[in-house]
Amino acid sequence: MQLKDRVSIVLVGTQSPGNIGMVCRAMKNMGLYDLRLVNPCEVNHPEALKFAVSARDLLESARIFTSLPEAIADCEFSVATTRRHGKYRQEIQNPDEVVSRFASCPPHSRLALVFGREDNGLTTEEVALCRWQSTIPTGDEYGSLNLSQAVLIFCYELFRGTVTAPAEPVAVRELAGPEALEHLYGQMERTLLRIGFLNPQNPDHIMRTMRRIYARAELDEREVSVLRGMLSQIDWAASEFKGKKGQQ
Repeated sequence: MQLKDRVSIVLVGTQSPGNIGMVCRAMKNMGLYDLRLVNPCEVNHPEALKFAVSARDLLESARIFTSLPEAIADCEFSVATTRRHGKYRQEIQNPDEVVSRFASCPPHSRLALVFGREDNGLTTEEVALCRWQSTIPTGDEYGSLNLSQAVLIFCYELFRGTVTAPAEPVAVRELAGPEALEHLYGQMERTLLRIGFLNPQNPDHIMRTMRRIYARAELDEREVSVLRGMLSQIDWAASEFKGKKGQQ
């Protein structure tokens, strides 16, 4: 199976029907067919049909979801596209680097490219749900791209970097999927709150850093099990917890 055949394009909160139509056209131009829409505007709008042109079949087959976790639940590897940098948006790759990363993923894995709203992109929480982050380098004077333009650039890089699965079977390290990672992060947050490491008023501040650390580690299922076992032992050992260090 070719790399581009395993990639889903996920649009979150798209506001313009015309953009959805143009994304369908961009995808079909480059041989991608799996479009997923999270809480979109009206999909069967005349503008969407107009700009989809000969890619109306993609528009008609697009799947609609009510949340990003639901839309990428079957995607072992996902990339949040973002124009902004900051504390929670670091280690951002270029589109060609994303293609290289995708090409090194197990040959049966499902991959997702996630794009945000036209006016303000993806939220920090939505970015945190994805394994990696990527941006398209642009000029300093005006860096904002139209949604369909951004999708087209990523689809082109995928088309250009298309690879097929190796003919001979190779040993592939099975990485933990998004569901297993979310269970780990949930348990981690509960444990770290219990031992006073997280601020109960803002646990996400540190948990986003934890997510980045473990995203870089690219954990497999066994490693997730080991970490969850460690957290369970911490929970048990914390039965005599007497408060955060320095605040007794």
